[in-house]
Amino acid sequence: MTTKVMAFGEALIDFLSNGATKAGELESFTKFPGGAPANVAVAVARLGGNSHFVGQVGDDAFGHFLKASLEDYGVETSKMLMTKEAKTALAFVSLDDTGERSFEFYRSPSADILFREKDFDASWFADAKGVFHTCSNTLTDADITKATLAGIKMAKQANWIVSIDVNLRTNLWPNGQVDTQRVIDWMQSADVVKASLEELAVMAEDPFALIDESLNAGVTLFVLTDGGNPIRFYTKGQAEGAVITPKVEVKDTTAAGDAFVGGLLYQLAEQGGDRQALANLSQQDLHNVIRFAAACGADSVTKLGAYPSLPNLAQAEAQLKQF
Repeated sequence: MTTKVMAFGEALIDFLSNGATKAGELESFTKFPGGAPANVAVAVARLGGNSHFVGQVGDDAFGHFLKASLEDYGVETSKMLMTKEAKTALAFVSLDDTGERSFEFYRSPSADILFREKDFDASWFADAKGVFHTCSNTLTDADITKATLAGIKMAKQANWIVSIDVNLRTNLWPNGQVDTQRVIDWMQSADVVKASLEELAVMAEDPFALIDESLNAGVTLFVLTDGGNPIRFYTKGQAEGAVITPKVEVKDTTAAGDAFVGGLLYQLAEQGGDRQALANLSQQDLHNVIRFAAACGADSVTKLGAYPSLPNLAQAEAQLKQF
């Protein structure tokens, strides 16, 4: 069995717009399974990885749909909880004429943020190697933050790679105000961080100083995206690396970041899947890993939806040959 990749956080319903923007046209929405960590879990499974999802949904029609959808795509869901205390989260996703998204969330509270520290089980981390992945949407209140940090602590104790995608959604935070220090502390607890330049600018006047601070705090690999510009990556004591993003026809960017992260984590699992193996990767190794991840992200934006747009290994490798 290949190295386990475990994504923790929200699984939710993405209601994706039909893109109607002209006067007199009615905008309609189609149901898709989504949620950033769930998307990442599917991305890893689609590539052939040993993918697990940890989180909570409502014991409702949407929750059962999400669990079945994850299983259909090959994700292990025995660690996925259901509750009657709250409903499954919903997100309405509108697209502009370039395929860029805007979100409206229904999550106050939803089942995913009722997952608690006690719901983690140390036996989940019994494997000698693994990757544990989280996003910032599980930091929006104190209790779900404690749960997130508990999972990270267990992963570190097991010598697993801890991965973080900042994936900042300001409209999920109380009054739209991000607790930047909470996010920074969480971010700097990781081995691998993926963030956009726009997200770092929310947290610091000098994003690049924050990257340096994070590397000094113990982050091994910091990956910085910036739209269609080259993807930059940083490791302590080495020169900045860069990967040019492929040019493709964009239909929907909904799962682009999650496809990228899934590709990244799949590769890190294949490269060894523990903290020492990560630290031993050369600059060229990291360049190849991130280039593969970029191919996954590029392939996903050529299709609609979240799960359905995520590439399998053959599709990712075909995209890789295009740039």
